[in-house]
Amino acid sequence: MPTIALENVTKYYKQDKHSGRGKRTEIGVAEVTLTIEQGDFVFVTGSSGAGKSTLLKLITGELKPDHGNVYLDGKDLTRLLRWSGNRARGMFGIVTQTGSLGRKMTVEENLMLAARIGRGRFESMSQVGARVVKVLGLVGMKGAEKRYPVELSIGECRRVELARALINSPPILVLDEITASLDDDNIWDIFHLLTEVNRRGSTVIMATHAGAYVNIMRKRVVTLVDGRVFGDVQRGRYGDVM
Repeated sequence: MPTIALENVTKYYKQDKHSGRGKRTEIGVAEVTLTIEQGDFVFVTGSSGAGKSTLLKLITGELKPDHGNVYLDGKDLTRLLRWSGNRARGMFGIVTQTGSLGRKMTVEENLMLAARIGRGRFESMSQVGARVVKVLGLVGMKGAEKRYPVELSIGECRRVELARALINSPPILVLDEITASLDDDNIWDIFHLLTEVNRRGSTVIMATHAGAYVNIMRKRVVTLVDGRVFGDVQRGRYGDVM
């Protein structure tokens, strides 16, 4: 099962200064060395701009490091994605910080598209449809197949996005602020679901500001400050540094 390893990883962003002096360089993450074993449950915490989203995008290969390397099961992730494409991407189930459901597609169509892009190419439509029904039931959205995102609450949309991330049974879930703007009941439901998914063997990597829930869950907590790992604590609390 895949292990994720970042070795001395740095990512820069270049931004226009609008001051006539060209560009300046901003650090996304700096000199990050981190290992996440299969089956870990990791909260990535830190203030806005600390580098949480950048770190998650480096882990999934959406971004390439400017320095250092990211490895998936001992193989360089950049090369692995170049060689194996969708097969390597299929290792990750991803929920981004901003909503990404197709607004003109039903819930069923959104999930079936993800299933067909993933491991569903050689399945019949009925087999894919059965997976859609199963995963919607798992996230508490049974019977929502024919509804459109505009008909759903924010919490329901996030559940559908989580269902889409789960539909191909990826070994690694990477979630960026999935609980943002949700009420307590929805947050607890999602945390309970993720705990069960993790108990079944999936790695969960979750960027979050939900400090009260992190404190109750007592999972591994990685804290970023100005793009650097400032704390990495097993059974930690929000903001723990040692």
